[in-house]
Amino acid sequence: MAVSKPSIVSVETGPSRNLEPADLASLRTAFERLEHESYTARLTNMVGKQIELATALIPEKVRSVAENATGMALKAAMKVALRSLDPAKPPRASSAGLHKSLATASGAAGGALGLAALPFELTVSTTLILRSIADIARAEGEDINDPQTALACMEVFAMGGRTEVDDHLRSSYFAVRALLAKSITEASKYMLHRKVADETAPVVVKLIAQIAARFGVAVSQKAVAQAVPILGAIGGAAVNYAFIEHFQSIARGHFAVRRLERIYGEDFIRIEYERLKTEDDDRAAKAKVI
Repeated sequence: MAVSKPSIVSVETGPSRNLEPADLASLRTAFERLEHESYTARLTNMVGKQIELATALIPEKVRSVAENATGMALKAAMKVALRSLDPAKPPRASSAGLHKSLATASGAAGGALGLAALPFELTVSTTLILRSIADIARAEGEDINDPQTALACMEVFAMGGRTEVDDHLRSSYFAVRALLAKSITEASKYMLHRKVADETAPVVVKLIAQIAARFGVAVSQKAVAQAVPILGAIGGAAVNYAFIEHFQSIARGHFAVRRLERIYGEDFIRIEYERLKTEDDDRAAKAKVI
């Protein structure tokens, strides 16, 4: 039986109402990155089953240390990483490999020193990850000198920390964007008038707090994994490798969607994304029946 196509919303910002094959493929890849990839699964595949068991129940001490470190890391990352970019440079391929290597080295040091080193190590690795995210954004045609782009980079940290609630949302990706939309608009207006990313401004503090609440989920998983005694420096490096690789993947999905939105319009891409979600849900339902 033929499946009826969703109605197309007319948009003024896009020159076409049909996705080109290459753009449809890009959207499918972005969907997979944004909806199906979790940090725990990536880490389990890399380090082993013991990590999945360890992160299933995060000790209160680890959670507390991770929460305190998360906010500090995000503030430092916004202050250092975004200002280190040269907006005059033309778009180019992102330096994902370099950032991954540096973050892996940071994780090795953190793994050797244990949980006590998390606040310092997380600040370093988060700054490197945000720098990498910004590079990915620029490679997708974003203007790094635009406050909206800077804040879209920060959004990635919220998208990479999936919660149990996300599994019940129709589209966790667009749900997170909707959740942060008002704070991002307010922070963007503030930054636009001051030309700097002041991490102490109330509107920016509010946004960082919202992002930290979700980013902290992945940080807690990272912290408990690094605290596993048998891992040490080698395991810490693997944990951070998975950590930065996860957020790089989320960034590629996020900025691919934003690139398509600039071409076709936000409403149209949202409809196409939701269509992919419906197809995905149908496949999952059929798999359960079989």
